[in-house]
Amino acid sequence: MADDNTTEPAAETPRAAETPRRHSRRRILTTGAIAAGAAVAGAAGGVAFVQGAQASPVIRPAERRRFENKVVVITGATSGIGRAAAIRFAAEGGKVGFCGRRENLGRQVEQEIRTAGGEATYVRADVRVEAEVAHFVDTIAAKYGGLDTCFNNAGITIEKPLHEYTSGEWDDVVNTDLRGNFLALKYEIPHLRRRGGGTVVVTASSNAISTNEGRSAYTAAKRGLVGMVQSAAHDYAADHIRINTLIPGTTNTDLVRRSAGMMNMPDAVWNAFAANWAKSHVPGLQRMATADEIAVFALALASDDFPYMTASQMVIDGGKTAHAG
Repeated sequence: MADDNTTEPAAETPRAAETPRRHSRRRILTTGAIAAGAAVAGAAGGVAFVQGAQASPVIRPAERRRFENKVVVITGATSGIGRAAAIRFAAEGGKVGFCGRRENLGRQVEQEIRTAGGEATYVRADVRVEAEVAHFVDTIAAKYGGLDTCFNNAGITIEKPLHEYTSGEWDDVVNTDLRGNFLALKYEIPHLRRRGGGTVVVTASSNAISTNEGRSAYTAAKRGLVGMVQSAAHDYAADHIRINTLIPGTTNTDLVRRSAGMMNMPDAVWNAFAANWAKSHVPGLQRMATADEIAVFALALASDDFPYMTASQMVIDGGKTAHAG
């Protein structure tokens, strides 16, 4: 179980060690121990562990300031995609309010943004708790004088066969990933209406299109998000509020690493293992996305660059779902 309400979508979560139930291109072909040993050997020898996969690009800061003096709220921004987005929204002039459950990480992100000359406020909030969501949104709107842009990104995953979930585990995933996004919208919309309009981006997952075993709770919640956005976008189109779904593929973040059971492995071992897994399991680019790659796409969707786009599901998954189809 992930212990942070930060959506870092596990489109195909690597597993460090498991007994395959059947052969599949989606299964990891090596165990964590073998991968770890090979990774250490590769790192020690100074050679690449994976050949042929595309290298992850370096995403440079944008020169534009699309969010100058705009108020931005982000859920689940203490790490991963949310953290990367918070930094980039602030770098483009946004006044950023963000939440997450891990207060130490939230304060670090807040300080990093302020040190770089940006404006940010962290509020500890759990999106499963309605009063905390309302307090977070209202606090940021009151501090900065309104609300213009929302990136609703919070979520968790628990992966196991459906009958092995406890009802509490199922509820934890759905209440975070689906109900938590409903609550965020519920308290954001009135502020956006008072502003005369705005944009919302909601993070789903490529599991909403093509999924695999062990992800029934996560997939149910993420597919539910797509339907919720489609309906809500029509609810508020006349209010000049555009709402779109971001559908990322597997992204190299702590949530994915935690789900793979490799949080205690050295970074070099994890990176090599992840690269090897992605080469076999991500058709197309043969690598995971970086948090920055997903964040810059989120900013584009949240900007005023696409005024005719609403109720859309925008996929950025390295080719995974096209191949699955």
